[in-house]
Amino acid sequence: MKKRKFKKIFNLVKGVLNTLLVIALACFVLAVCLQRFTDNKMALLNYRLFTVVTGSMEPKYNIGDVLISKDVDPETIEIGDTVSYLGAEGNFNGKIVTHEVINIEKNETGELLFHTKGIANLVQDPIVNEKQLYGKVVYKANILSFVYKTISSKLGMLLCVILPLMVIIATEIIATLLESEEEKRRARANK
Repeated sequence: MKKRKFKKIFNLVKGVLNTLLVIALACFVLAVCLQRFTDNKMALLNYRLFTVVTGSMEPKYNIGDVLISKDVDPETIEIGDTVSYLGAEGNFNGKIVTHEVINIEKNETGELLFHTKGIANLVQDPIVNEKQLYGKVVYKANILSFVYKTISSKLGMLLCVILPLMVIIATEIIATLLESEEEKRRARANK
């Protein structure tokens, strides 16, 4: 009786953990694939993920932090907001940059021009046209940042791949052993 109850609880916990693991991995893989394979040209429900690759925004954002930006109307962006944009000049050309807005103006055609700068930088970026904007940073995803920083190291990658596989294999072995024991018990009871 106790073993049946244990088996039910074990199978329930195993199912919940496996489901949560699969959902978490699927969401993470979807987000990373969307980010990597579309060069962030495509947003998911008006949101994009960006990973900080330099120390230009320290101490607010550190290298490896995962930021979520939302497509917003450029008119709603204010001085002090952090924006992500596609650089179009100099060293920024073709690179995705996430910096703080330090000034906003309009050009002769009425388009917004944003002056941005990394917090840790001494020099401001080339002027950013509203068409270059990917969005305003609305959230720093601490869990995704932790996962990204972890899998960025060799040891972390091994632990993130090997450990979950070992857990899945161990739960399958235990479930098989419990089933085998249950079959033996039934066989003895039928004799």
